[in-house]
Amino acid sequence: MPFGCPRIGGNLPQVVLRQGRCVKFTSNHVARFVSSSSQSDDPRFYSPMDRSPELKIASPSNFSTSPSHPLMEEPERLSLSSLDGEAERERYSKELDVAVRAVQMACWICQKVQDTLVYKAYNSSSSDNNGKQVHSKDDNSPVTIADWSVQATISWLLSESFGASNVSIVAEEDVHDLSKADGASLLKAVVETVNEALSEAPRFGLICPRENLGPKEVLKAIGRCSSAGRLNTKFWALDPVDGTLGFVRGDQYAVALSLIEDGKVVLGVLGCPNYPMKKEWLSYHHRYHRIITKLTPPAAESWDRGCILYTKEGSGEAWMQPLLPKNKRLEWPNAAVPVRVSSIDNPALATFCEPVEKANSSHSFTAGLAHSVGLRKQPLRVYSMVKYAAIARGDAEVFMKFARAGYKEKIWDHAAGVVIVQEAGGVVTDARGRPLDFSKGIYLEGLDRGIIVCSGAKLHESIIKAVDASWNCSCL
Repeated sequence: MPFGCPRIGGNLPQVVLRQGRCVKFTSNHVARFVSSSSQSDDPRFYSPMDRSPELKIASPSNFSTSPSHPLMEEPERLSLSSLDGEAERERYSKELDVAVRAVQMACWICQKVQDTLVYKAYNSSSSDNNGKQVHSKDDNSPVTIADWSVQATISWLLSESFGASNVSIVAEEDVHDLSKADGASLLKAVVETVNEALSEAPRFGLICPRENLGPKEVLKAIGRCSSAGRLNTKFWALDPVDGTLGFVRGDQYAVALSLIEDGKVVLGVLGCPNYPMKKEWLSYHHRYHRIITKLTPPAAESWDRGCILYTKEGSGEAWMQPLLPKNKRLEWPNAAVPVRVSSIDNPALATFCEPVEKANSSHSFTAGLAHSVGLRKQPLRVYSMVKYAAIARGDAEVFMKFARAGYKEKIWDHAAGVVIVQEAGGVVTDARGRPLDFSKGIYLEGLDRGIIVCSGAKLHESIIKAVDASWNCSCL
């Protein structure tokens, strides 16, 4: 459900139990309620932690639409089971609230950096400057100032929102390259980007620092993301820019943030800055939108350039909202809409996704599987976890990934997408039909052959059988 609001219908009367008082209001007021105990009226020092501790909303199922219902006058009659159910529904609500706002902010960072990279890629005189923003890691994979800036920003926001001692993060990037003597200019660019982003935090409903962060503080925020991510722990998993190669090329990429507790993904947020809200715009390349928006600023009803999907485990719901437009404040209620997987179960009508790069995925094997199952459409090859978004929204029905020998899947590349697809009604398993295991550290240990994501059980079962029948000939 849209975070910050209970699941309610119409304008059912609500009761707020706050500091011993009973206040009646309708569903339209839920998102406008702000705690009066904030430390300051200055939005620069607004913290999500100030928002919810004293706010409890009784379940709408207990109310009549009549204002004279006795529960309106005697809230103490609410049963313990009702309160327990509401408490369960509100579990992780604060974490989801902060996570969605933080990913909104991260997408804003990425869009600014990507626009600069794309501009400089077409300006030969800027090639040297462009090189300073893109760096090669030891495994030759690219990393940009956006990767480090997003990781530092989200790390700082989570620590400030929940307390540094209460936050454990597993993330992709480290401080090794930034800490080198020849990395001074790169670090300077990251620090500037982080401070520019944090100065915008109040626009997203988040706290900002009283003064700019210095290089040591930024390095500390990045380095804080080194949790082991083991069982019996609670930690965040972050991929600051998933699909960095797509990002550098001006193509699809994602920002992925999830919370994992006792090996189970309990919430997921997936930011897709180049993935349009409206399905009909998928046939237009996002670069076309980049040109059009330069010529004519988009109206409110036009195509939203990107979207964010999010969910809580066990809710049975996944939601999508547009990215925050420039110079606007993140307010509730907003344009969030529910998403659901496709109902197509005929392989001949289904669309399947696979990674763009062949380095860590076998296109030939998935092509053979697609043929044997009866998938006839051309594959949708997409960078990053945007593939999970496509399944969750009903834009595609199947995502298959079978890595080459020696490649190990990392938890931050899948956690957010997995829980979003599952809560949207889809199925995610390894090739033996087992759930993915997020309790063994940074890798998906014990993964059987590959990952299969489907919109429904019928397609999933067909692919599992096809894998078993053809695996011995796969050479993987």
